[in-house]
Amino acid sequence: MKKLFFLLLINLVPAQQDWTLKQCLDYASANHPLIKQSTVNIQKNERQISATKGMLLPSVDAGISHNYNFGNGINPQNNRREAINTQTDNLYAQVNWELMNWRNYLNISLSKINKETSDYRMKQAVNEVKMNVIRMFFTYHNSKSRLEVLETQLAGIEDQIRRTEKEVETGNRPKSDIYDIRANLGTMQEQWVSARNQKDLSKIDLLNALAITQDTLDFIMPEEGLTDSDFDDTLFVRNLLEKNPAYWAIQKEIGAQQKNIEIAKSAYLPVLTGSYTWSSFYNRIFEQPAAAFTDQIRDNKNRQISFGLSIPVFNKLQVKNNVEIAKLNVINSTYDKEMIINNLTQSINSIRVQFLNAQDKYRLLEANFENQRLSFQKSEEKYKEGLMDAYTFFVVRNNWLEANYNLISSKNEVIRQTEMLKILGNE
Repeated sequence: MKKLFFLLLINLVPAQQDWTLKQCLDYASANHPLIKQSTVNIQKNERQISATKGMLLPSVDAGISHNYNFGNGINPQNNRREAINTQTDNLYAQVNWELMNWRNYLNISLSKINKETSDYRMKQAVNEVKMNVIRMFFTYHNSKSRLEVLETQLAGIEDQIRRTEKEVETGNRPKSDIYDIRANLGTMQEQWVSARNQKDLSKIDLLNALAITQDTLDFIMPEEGLTDSDFDDTLFVRNLLEKNPAYWAIQKEIGAQQKNIEIAKSAYLPVLTGSYTWSSFYNRIFEQPAAAFTDQIRDNKNRQISFGLSIPVFNKLQVKNNVEIAKLNVINSTYDKEMIINNLTQSINSIRVQFLNAQDKYRLLEANFENQRLSFQKSEEKYKEGLMDAYTFFVVRNNWLEANYNLISSKNEVIRQTEMLKILGNE
């Protein structure tokens, strides 16, 4: 029974999965609510295109009414007013058509521009979500690496305390060595608690960036080499800028505002309309013979075709003001474009500087890493031979572990900036 319960528990609890950065980015691109909202906005704009095209079509409606009249009324047989009770049925079908309204054609163009804008907005949302995932992914791995270094340091301290105590008992070490090591144990344990807290919080932030509420994942960093970026290219910033969807979205937004000027001006133009109406009726006086329903409908039918031309003459200055407001909106969008260009340029240059600095730092640490390793090995030999006290060896060992962490952290920073550049370049 216990075995069966254990098997059921395993099946109910989801197994933990290991995700790479690529898996995180793929998942976020397909499932993040911001991107799903952008997809819905695209669908809404596609529907708006269909709606604006529908304005070129005629509208058709039909109706029927059934009425009773009791008391004084007009006798349809002699056209005199008298006391009669009558039944009247009216039928009609009507077609109305704006034969020429320039605004309808302009609205079609505007809806297409809005659709293109929403496409770029979705790509912009994808970029923003991916950039956030990248930041949280590497923050998590740095905090995880920091915790692992502290755990290794703590394990080394406890092992060193045990060995030193034995050597103190045999008289090979002074008792002060134990006091020196224990003096730093509490501080390091406090650092370990803080590092564990930072790792847990950074994982929560990463799960939030992925829009995942259940902690059933762990995140791994696959081994990969570092790549170079051609920052020396004078057109580097401009090329990345012109690839960015935020840049093209504001370009399309300006185009939409310019189209709104034309739409506002279209209110100065005349509108040509046409309509066709078919109607008929049935009428009978109670307690008197009447012609058949179908016969009356056939005999009383009427057709009407009409055309109308509406020419705007004076509209309380509303059109003029709408045109001027539309022009101001274009100017405002132009300033938005300048701000977006400035922000994007700042972001690209910031990533470029951080990449170059992280790359230089990694190369320096990598070059010095072998020296750190050899220094640690020599110190370890001296400690075992009794030529180095326990506290000095403790410091050397921690410096060696810190060098490991710094190398990993600087490599992660180079990879992080590289991945962010890929997003900006839409690779």
